[in-house]
Amino acid sequence: MRGLAVVLLLCASVLPTGAAARTGVERPTEPRPITQLFDNTAVSDDARPAEADFDGSGASLSARDLAAAGWTPGRVLTVQGARLTWPKRTAGEPDNVVADGQTVRVRGRGDALAFLVAGTAGQDVTGSGTVGYADGSASPYLLTAPDWRRGPLATKAVALPHINTPDGRLAGKARLYVVTVPVVPGRAVTSVRLPRAAGLHVFAVSVRAGTTGWTGSWAAATSGYPSVGPWTDRTLRLVVHTSAGGPRVRLRFDNTFAATPVRIGSATVALRGKGAAARGTPVRLTFGGRAGAEIPAGAQAYSDPVGFEVPPDSDLLVSFHLPGTVPAAPVHRLALQRSYLSEPGDHAADGTATAYTTVLPSWPLLTGVDVGGGPGSVVVLGDSITDGARSTVDTNRRWPDVLARRLLAQHEVPRYGVLNQGISANRVVTDRYPGDGVSTDSGGVSALHRLDRDVLAQASARTLIVFEGVNDVRTGATAAAVTAGLREIAGRAHARGLRVLAATILPCGGEVHCTPAVDAERAAINDWIRGAGVFDGVLDFDAVIRDPANPSRMLPAYDSGDHLHPGDAGLAALAESVDLRLL
Repeated sequence: MRGLAVVLLLCASVLPTGAAARTGVERPTEPRPITQLFDNTAVSDDARPAEADFDGSGASLSARDLAAAGWTPGRVLTVQGARLTWPKRTAGEPDNVVADGQTVRVRGRGDALAFLVAGTAGQDVTGSGTVGYADGSASPYLLTAPDWRRGPLATKAVALPHINTPDGRLAGKARLYVVTVPVVPGRAVTSVRLPRAAGLHVFAVSVRAGTTGWTGSWAAATSGYPSVGPWTDRTLRLVVHTSAGGPRVRLRFDNTFAATPVRIGSATVALRGKGAAARGTPVRLTFGGRAGAEIPAGAQAYSDPVGFEVPPDSDLLVSFHLPGTVPAAPVHRLALQRSYLSEPGDHAADGTATAYTTVLPSWPLLTGVDVGGGPGSVVVLGDSITDGARSTVDTNRRWPDVLARRLLAQHEVPRYGVLNQGISANRVVTDRYPGDGVSTDSGGVSALHRLDRDVLAQASARTLIVFEGVNDVRTGATAAAVTAGLREIAGRAHARGLRVLAATILPCGGEVHCTPAVDAERAAINDWIRGAGVFDGVLDFDAVIRDPANPSRMLPAYDSGDHLHPGDAGLAALAESVDLRLL
């Protein structure tokens, strides 16, 4: 199992009694708040490292590093759409529980349980537990906690730069993870029985609230964490294009891959006029009733819902003021849309474009626009072809944009929102960006590693379209490795109730890395997609784009000229070929 894969077991099971059976003493079954179960101390004051022993060898997390990341005692953190509270404990006090079959009181209805965890066994720690519901029913789950020192940086919630030991601080990445597991939709959760798994530490657990009543209208995946500016006292005005419309709106900002918090001083949303100018007065947004928000490292901030009529298939201006100094930021690099950076000052509420003197080619920090109502969303997980590489800038001719317009123009199926989670240079099974630190690589972490964040946590996601693999085979991956990754993606999405469609990989003959050997691997993957029976439907994009006279190449009319990416006509052909009933 790769990354943070979780499995929903569909049959009832009897869990082993583990340590309780060995001692002959059963644990109390009455659920208790997790804070009353804390039996391990993970966080130490840097001046008194011996007061904590997270892993049994005396090593611990640095309270100073946690504070620098914005993870302060009692802080509510939103990660993957779930609200989790970092333990309100002083350094040196018990702050987590070693999972050993304890029953935790948890309340709520939603689409997943979220655990803030880490393992200390030197490798991934996996165990099964049970979710209890108010109607007396139960469902099992499987939880995997990556190791706090060796787990993948690509999926961590936060990484700290030091590890405290009795002999002093060591340089090294201490990792904490948020892992979600599915629950039965609609049922009220009342308790969670933790796994019995030595070395699996749980700091917090909560029910991730469902997103009924919201539809994702626009999204962008964080592709990396590059140096910027630095920006000090600047306002960003980002241009984003909606798919679905609605009478209310909320925005999502992500501080993914960061090591320090970022502060948003104020934010507005407006319909776009021309360039950076608003059509009408920008509407101010709030965050928990406040004008701005500080977003801890690795966390998110959602704006409060506001009454604002969002038209479908339209440009919005999302403006937010950064009052501090921002030397690096999480970004979606290939926006193919000009956005804007202001002169110094808070210009979020400006209706005119006067202060916005610099063009931005990327989308920093902003990752989602949700609208009230609607039927939910189709999420497209892809690479540069989905990201729109080689399409015309400022025209929204990416193939998911064309698909969204097709949905709006018909009445046969619901008019879903379409969320484009393509990242240029992205791969299915291996990371381009390592998942931590400032980097010039903007190819993102692998589709496997970003599935939870970019698909499963999206607002009212109904259907996943996965269209990746060409970058894997162009860089030496085998068909077997790619199909194994695609199978895992389908299994994890199906466990959350999503419909999963797969698109075949386009030919790229003529591009320098697309050798005959690469084309053979591509063809093998496509044969598997068409015939494996893993997916709920297949979009045969290869058949749409290939040249019948030379099947290893695109039709010249669809080729952008680099033999790898379709141009505007080719992207439109992909979208037009989708049977909307499959959605």
